[in-house]
Amino acid sequence: MSKTEMNEEILETKEEVKEEMKVSKDKSEKNKKSKIIDELKLQIIELEGEVANLKNEYAKAYADTENMKKRLTTEFENSKKYRIQSFALDILPVIDNCERALEHETSDEEYRKGVEMIYQQLLNALTKEGVSKVDALNKPFDANFHQAIMTENVEDMEPGIVLQVFQNGYVLKDRILRPAMVKVSE
Repeated sequence: MSKTEMNEEILETKEEVKEEMKVSKDKSEKNKKSKIIDELKLQIIELEGEVANLKNEYAKAYADTENMKKRLTTEFENSKKYRIQSFALDILPVIDNCERALEHETSDEEYRKGVEMIYQQLLNALTKEGVSKVDALNKPFDANFHQAIMTENVEDMEPGIVLQVFQNGYVLKDRILRPAMVKVSE
């Protein structure tokens, strides 16, 4: 081989190497771009998962808030509805004592009239707030409203009827404050 041919061959090889480098460079750029695209796709998938988790957490927090709102509303309504309960329980013994005082005969009618007025005023005040007596006498025994402290076998009376009320029972709207203490037929 001559020098010229060798130089030509070297030039051709250089050209081929340059071309291969160029192709290789293009491939490496394509690989870099492909790699970046793959990384971005992975990042998109991760972010979509994170968005789904955050949406789920938001929905849970919203549901918890709504449940708490309903619970607090119910508690507030019950508190408002039964606000007088503890006061009424404290007043019931006073009403019992007024009833006992009115059961006894007295020679002082003014005293009796005064006790009766106080008794009626207390009952009226409690009635305005939703407190009412449990009607028990001659009614069927109901363990929800009556507390049997005695039983008696009475002829011509069916079993389970309230014969006598020893202490009146009271309800506050739909809640029992105190059951009536009663004697029941057997």
